[in-house]
Amino acid sequence: MKKITNVLAALSLALVSLTAAAPQALAEDAKTGLFVNLTTDDTWAAAKAISFAHQRALKNGHEPVAIWLNVRAVYLADKKRPSHVHGLMAESGTSIQDMLTAFIADGGQVIMCSACSQAAGLTQADYIDGVTMGTWPVVEALLFDPDVKTLAW
Repeated sequence: MKKITNVLAALSLALVSLTAAAPQALAEDAKTGLFVNLTTDDTWAAAKAISFAHQRALKNGHEPVAIWLNVRAVYLADKKRPSHVHGLMAESGTSIQDMLTAFIADGGQVIMCSACSQAAGLTQADYIDGVTMGTWPVVEALLFDPDVKTLAW
């Protein structure tokens, strides 16, 4: 009986130690980077993705925070293409390009898929200032970084 009591006490102590360490592990993990894979030019979805990356991740100290615009999302950063924003952003008259520019100004990265850009007939000159033309090494460095989480939109 005494052995069982000792084993239970040891297990309880181990459980308390693990429980106490959990918030520490979460706190350390809380500041990892974020890689947002954005594939749509739907401005409602794009506005949510950009806002989340900027307001929730970047402004809360996560870094790096990058938005990879690929497939049809390459059109979002085209400075000649007007955009519409749904919901609360519409009231302020903020465009998708304005949102991306503010995100970049605060330290976020906007990476353009070069193959998708070529397929869409867009070049670096077509994009808003601050956009990086993506290459595999640029994307790979973020996508496979163990300290960066990926979120697809």
